[in-house]
Amino acid sequence: QVQLVESGGGLVQAGGSLRLSCAASGRIFVGNTMGWYRQAPGKQRELVATITNSGNTNYADSVKGRFTISRDNAKNTVYLQMNSVRPEDTAVYYCNRYSSPITWIDYWGQGTQVTVSS
Repeated sequence: QVQLVESGGGLVQAGGSLRLSCAASGRIFVGNTMGWYRQAPGKQRELVATITNSGNTNYADSVKGRFTISRDNAKNTVYLQMNSVRPEDTAVYYCNRYSSPITWIDYWGQGTQVTVSS
């Protein structure tokens, strides 16, 4: 069964922090590079960060130095630590396996809303 459950979003003031979690089914998680994506109102979904099965990470320029992606392979869970958040980080955040292009992904979880107030 394919399953993605994101959590941890909420309302935060600019400059604050949030930690997102994503529990994934083994079919999606095990052995795969995982990513966090986000979609702001009126914009396309974009890739924010990725982490390989061995822990190598990569970040979009817009979040580099502020966000940290990590994973717990024993729990099939991926995390996103968001520090120094900005109003432009406001979006629904999703996790999934890494894919380029994003359109090749045919299943998404419900996402978790992050709202940053100025």
